[in-house]
Amino acid sequence: MSGRAKLTLFAALATLLTSWSLNALVDSQGWLLQAALLLAVQSAVGAGARRVPLARTLTVAAQALMSLLLLAFLYAGKGESHGDGPLAYLVTDFGALFGQGVRDVGEFAIPAPLTDGIKLLLVSGVLLIGLLVDALAVTLRTAAAAGLPLLALYSVASGLAGGGGASWFSFLLAGCGYLMLLLSEGRDRLAQWGRVFGAAPRRGAADSGLANGAGGQATAPVKFGRRIGAVTLGLALAVPAVLPSLGGGLLGGTQDAEETGGGVGGTISAVNPLVSLQSNLNAQDNRVILKYRTNSPQQAEQYLRILALDEFNGVKWEASGRALVDVPEKLPEPPGLRAPVSRSAIEVTTSISAADYYTQRYLPMPYPATSVNIGGKWRFEPAGRTLVGDQLGRDKFQNVQGAEYTVRSLLLKPTAQQLQNAPEPDPAVREEYTKLPDNLPTVVAETARQVTQGAKDDYTRAVKLQDYFAVNGGFRYNTRTASGTGPQAVARFLADKEGFCVHFAFSMAAMSRSLGIPARVAVGFTPGEKQSDGNVNVSMRDAHAWPELYFEGVGWTRFEPTPRSGINIPEYSRAQTPAAQPSAPAPLPSQSAAQPSTGPSATPECPPNLKKLGECGTAAPAQSTGAGGGPSVTTVLGWAALAVAVLGLPLLPMLWRTRLRARRLATGEVLTAWRELGDTAWDAGVLPDEALSPRRAASRIVDLGRLDPEPAAAVHRVAGAVERALYAPPGAEVSYPELADDVLLARTGLLASADRLPRLRILLLPRSAARVSWALTARRTAIASAVSTRLTAARLRLPLRGRG
Repeated sequence: MSGRAKLTLFAALATLLTSWSLNALVDSQGWLLQAALLLAVQSAVGAGARRVPLARTLTVAAQALMSLLLLAFLYAGKGESHGDGPLAYLVTDFGALFGQGVRDVGEFAIPAPLTDGIKLLLVSGVLLIGLLVDALAVTLRTAAAAGLPLLALYSVASGLAGGGGASWFSFLLAGCGYLMLLLSEGRDRLAQWGRVFGAAPRRGAADSGLANGAGGQATAPVKFGRRIGAVTLGLALAVPAVLPSLGGGLLGGTQDAEETGGGVGGTISAVNPLVSLQSNLNAQDNRVILKYRTNSPQQAEQYLRILALDEFNGVKWEASGRALVDVPEKLPEPPGLRAPVSRSAIEVTTSISAADYYTQRYLPMPYPATSVNIGGKWRFEPAGRTLVGDQLGRDKFQNVQGAEYTVRSLLLKPTAQQLQNAPEPDPAVREEYTKLPDNLPTVVAETARQVTQGAKDDYTRAVKLQDYFAVNGGFRYNTRTASGTGPQAVARFLADKEGFCVHFAFSMAAMSRSLGIPARVAVGFTPGEKQSDGNVNVSMRDAHAWPELYFEGVGWTRFEPTPRSGINIPEYSRAQTPAAQPSAPAPLPSQSAAQPSTGPSATPECPPNLKKLGECGTAAPAQSTGAGGGPSVTTVLGWAALAVAVLGLPLLPMLWRTRLRARRLATGEVLTAWRELGDTAWDAGVLPDEALSPRRAASRIVDLGRLDPEPAAAVHRVAGAVERALYAPPGAEVSYPELADDVLLARTGLLASADRLPRLRILLLPRSAARVSWALTARRTAIASAVSTRLTAARLRLPLRGRG
């Protein structure tokens, strides 16, 4: 292999090893194999272009074009574009999927699910870095500068992932890849100078001069380079551990010391509550993030609400931007609450403490709160009745980390009759909270009208919608669904009838708005688990989303369309839903899962597909036995193909030798059989020697192969046939019927004389397989020579045409 070919190989390897650090960003490593294959194709295109040779700019352009074509053909058609024709298939859909990946990055927490869009971003990013590294290290011959894109790739991955226990391993892989690239480039440069300086000559060598190291030990520069690299990597890994002040760099986490507060574990911080809740669910352990004690007589109804998503903008649900005010000593009356519901309300007190590692900017508290006693700098958003941490400095905000606060709130007890007799809502409220995007599929409103057919009031319509999702609509709580949250995702959810709380809440809110019922989506936590000491623990997997519908006289009212274990349907919404359990198609929880537990959750971790808001409850539902359960056919076939590839690759040399042996012996030709016998002896360790006569070669095989008399006689019979083929007069019979049997008998003798491990190597890794490499090299050289000859001839002809 030439020096430039080795440099190409190490450039691709350095990129691939550095790309390992991106694994921490997603919950699956399936993308890395695809990136490796595409990177290999991109590097091969570059090697071929430089072999022709092409100009440097054309080489890079050819690599980029090939990579774009491969990405387009692999990912085209997976986006949400609706264009027609090849251009739409290769460009429009490809661009739509790229945009979807950018949106997924903004909506998912780390580690994010490996959606098609995120997978496209990862693979294309690796290919881009690989192209830059290949261009700098191989095309431009500046391997040191190739460390810049590698450093950028590692820095982005480490910064987003926040370090972690495996970050040192990612750094080690990236550092080894870069050092191997530098050593390869340095050795290639020394070879081009005409002399490779070697180590001290061996015993018996000349006392003067320097050995070139050819065929011997590694040359001195390579030796010292490896040693320097090992020491450098060791220091880079050891120094941050010895000096705590260096622990927050590329090898450590990315937490700000002012924000961690000395808490145990990593912080969970996000301005967007959806991302924050996803971070909670993504944690490997089910840590308790909130503890509270309350005097509420209905603790099972005490949800801790963070904020409401009240704007459906055609892409997703989000909180609309509203003006913040100072937190009043007594919060204003909840919107829409009137007598007689307000007179029957009970004021309860809840004392809450947040963990040191929970840094949510929005304050979790019961709804509707009447007063909040908390230290720090907070602001109040009146419409959503939310407390938001104020800005404390540049890029620093007040958060709930380690806070202890007391909330007084109202426990409302509306009746079904009061909700059914609720007057028309305020026109301003109806106008604001019934807005729907223009791109909402018509099936959403049509389904809402069909489900609520015959209902004469908004309350009955709301209960029918809740029943449709939670009881009699055939919906299943499926944690493996990959649906999104936009308008098209609502339509897919209604068609597939599988999803989790975020899809149930978003869909019911959208359908309610289509019926003219003001609706929004609340995010927060379910009531948690009560402990023996009277405290209630709220863990990361208690994150939840639910719809809130507005009724004049009651205000914003919680409904529960999600058929999930551990969730209570409100008493006031059970008038037409006597069965509060999920419908038959929904997966039923086990007996043990239905009971509250005083210990931590038995589920060791939140599965990858629960990374969206509200997918993890206090108990995991049983697996579905319906048609949607289990892995898909594509997944099974993919894993099967991978297993076949992994098991088959080590057997390829043996299969090739078996096939070649059968073809050679089937011909019945003496010289072909002799060639097979020579390769068989080569596999057993008897190196071929073309200078020997057939008789001498046969004796050498018998002696070195330690053959018994019977296999030895077979070898000599084959050698005698070769002599007759070479020296007998024309027309003489040189072959004999037992020729193939003699070759196989000699092979059996060679295998029997070898020990167990050498015999296994002879079978699995035959030395004669090197002929494949020789043949490929010869063919490549011939093709390159022919192409070079034609290009040279074309160059010589071009000036003659312009001489007229």
